[in-house]
Amino acid sequence: MPSLLEALEQKYGISISIFVPCKSPRALVPSLLVLNDCDITTAGEKEALVAKCSGVEELDLAKNKLNEWPEVFCILQQMPRLKFVNLSFNELSMPIWEQLRNLVLNSTYVKWESVQEMIDHLPHLEELHLSLNDYNHVHLWKFEYQGKHRHSHLRKLHFTGNPVMDWWEVCKLGYAFPNLESLVLANCPIKSLNVDKKYQRSESECESISPHDAFRKLKILNMNSTNLAAWEDIERLSLFPALNCVRIQGCPLWESNEYTEHERRQLLIARLPNVETLNGGGKIGHDEREDAERAFIRYYMDKPECERPERYFELVSIHGKLDPLVNIDLRPEKRVKVLFTCGTNSEIRPVDVYRTVSDLKIKLEAFAGFSASKMRLYYVDQDFRDTAGPEEMKYPHKQLYSYNISSGDEIIIDYK
Repeated sequence: MPSLLEALEQKYGISISIFVPCKSPRALVPSLLVLNDCDITTAGEKEALVAKCSGVEELDLAKNKLNEWPEVFCILQQMPRLKFVNLSFNELSMPIWEQLRNLVLNSTYVKWESVQEMIDHLPHLEELHLSLNDYNHVHLWKFEYQGKHRHSHLRKLHFTGNPVMDWWEVCKLGYAFPNLESLVLANCPIKSLNVDKKYQRSESECESISPHDAFRKLKILNMNSTNLAAWEDIERLSLFPALNCVRIQGCPLWESNEYTEHERRQLLIARLPNVETLNGGGKIGHDEREDAERAFIRYYMDKPECERPERYFELVSIHGKLDPLVNIDLRPEKRVKVLFTCGTNSEIRPVDVYRTVSDLKIKLEAFAGFSASKMRLYYVDQDFRDTAGPEEMKYPHKQLYSYNISSGDEIIIDYK
């Protein structure tokens, strides 16, 4: 198994033809150093490593064979400018490093005790990736509701693909990182945002914990492909005081065929008054929000009162009680009766207006007495016969309804 130094020399030890004074080609290591999947197990010779890596600012050592934190520490110690490190897919135990702002530990299966020890020694950590670590519970430290927070600098936490199901476990992350602004929980089988948990406020009082209590500063939340199945959970999201960007797709709530994609988006927007960006894309505009809120009122106005959510009554107080929309079918008639004229022969026939001009020509071959390829068709609108005259039906793939054909109109068949 190679050391980091050996892997470095294998990758960057090739002679370079460009002349750079004062530095040999073997010392030209970029500030972004990527050594993925190199089977690295150790640091290598310290003096040589510091000579080559003193300018490294970002280090990616994912998918190597590092399993001892002292070796990781030895590597990092030779890189005084380091700001970012990725150690994903290394089987590590105990972290020992203090300077990082971004740390990626995806699929390392690092234990919570190690995570706790690590963040205790990372006072400037701002972004932490703990995805795919098979966490179904959160054990950072003994939880005290009004206890002193241990890490107030963390702003972004990625927790994708962990089998956590209980929102209370997620709340522990919020209490541990009180200034968290972005949380990714995609592909976590969370069933509900309800928190069935209470804390003792005093000897005589017991107060419930709300789903958003741990996330007072959370602005961005990704809950794609979770197991949320009730609109009540969407309404709980509306109570998060700072939340303005939400991703929530691929949940059981959307599996019903009761809503179109557009209707689903409207029902979401109406329930989330503070959310400015929903499932990516641009900001929700004033017109879209108002349309969504009005659609929400109309959706629930025909429901029994016991099925109407609180948001319905809030929106009625804003927009008033709305009249139901008139359901007007603007689709053209499927079949109309048209007069066909070919020379001296005339005949009234029913026509399917969803057929194309090409289909119609083939149907008329027997009546006309010549092939469709030799045929020209002219449409005559009965209301504009004297003013507009015949219109040639030139386009073979154009459907007949696009000519606004109605019963009583005429189609003239001519030979090319």
